[in-house]
Amino acid sequence: MELSPRLREEWESHRPAVFGAAYRLLGSVAEAEDVVQDVWLRAAAASDDLERVVDLRAWLITVAARTSYNVLRSARVRREDYVGPWLPEPLLTGPDAAGPVLVDESVGTAMMVVMRELAPPERVAFVLHDVFGLPFEQIAEVLGKSVPATRKLASRARARVAAAREREPAAARGERERVVAAFRAASQAGDLARLVAVLHPDVVYVADGGGRTTAARVPVRGRDRLASMLAWIEGRRPAERIEPVEVGGQPALVTYRDGVPVWVDTFEIRDGRIVTIWRVVNPDKLRHLSHL
Repeated sequence: MELSPRLREEWESHRPAVFGAAYRLLGSVAEAEDVVQDVWLRAAAASDDLERVVDLRAWLITVAARTSYNVLRSARVRREDYVGPWLPEPLLTGPDAAGPVLVDESVGTAMMVVMRELAPPERVAFVLHDVFGLPFEQIAEVLGKSVPATRKLASRARARVAAAREREPAAARGERERVVAAFRAASQAGDLARLVAVLHPDVVYVADGGGRTTAARVPVRGRDRLASMLAWIEGRRPAERIEPVEVGGQPALVTYRDGVPVWVDTFEIRDGRIVTIWRVVNPDKLRHLSHL
């Protein structure tokens, strides 16, 4: 069946929220797109009933969450066997993105890493209630739990998220852009002194290669050590170009070789210096960037 013109128009307006819910839960652009397609098919199959739904946005997000929750549970072994640190697939945002979504800190790398550490039910409860404002009665149905139990799940998740926010207060947008631009210039020049200057003494570098390519399997800590490593990487095989983009609503960099994106860097910045670099090198997580 097909959606009526009214429902089709509503679907287009709510599609970013459907994708946004799935991405926040799964951390994968490809899997989130699969969820969107599944929600579309379910909506089309239930089109007659949907004409009577008062809040179509909530219905669509609920279906997306239920589908994503099933994916999370079925992928448990795959997550446990992941080689090295896990990072979310870079989500391009901003006016030039191919598929803009609702942008806030909940799609930033720092928050996605925190949510990855939550149990799947906690993640679902937090995203649906705190990000999308769905009532606990609906969320409880998705999780197959009581309303009080669902409230507790959201509360535990909220406490974990709040602790992360308190530990690492966000830098202002202008400061982030300035620091990322300085890092880009130093990287392109292979300038060790300029790299050292832009890194916090206790900087942490986390690389996600997923076992698919060469990448550090444990975090690299310390400014001097990291600056030397980054300069060595650039000197060993210089980048064709390093381009600024926006990932998860934050300034980021894409590095190219032979016209192909080979990694994406996102950053955590404090007091005018980089305190964390997250580098996605896993080629499976960069396929959707091939159009850049």
